[in-house]
Amino acid sequence: MVDTPNRLMDEFSRLMTDAAGMAQGVRREAENVVKAQFERMMRDMDIVSRDEFEAVKAMAIAARDDNEKLMARIAELESKLNRS
Repeated sequence: MVDTPNRLMDEFSRLMTDAAGMAQGVRREAENVVKAQFERMMRDMDIVSRDEFEAVKAMAIAARDDNEKLMARIAELESKLNRS
């Protein structure tokens, strides 16, 4: 008889441990589903990634710098032409 309450507590403890493990599994699965849905929605909206944005930004900065250099060069050449 003395063994019955301990056994009952052991079974209850095991049940709670299993329930906690199952709850974590359900949580992970729900997170994965939400993440997949969010990624699909973002892909469907044609939103660029941060890496793509940074690459295009760097290209635009380089193009602007090249344009400024070319404009300075043109101004210098026009100045030389006008002096002649």
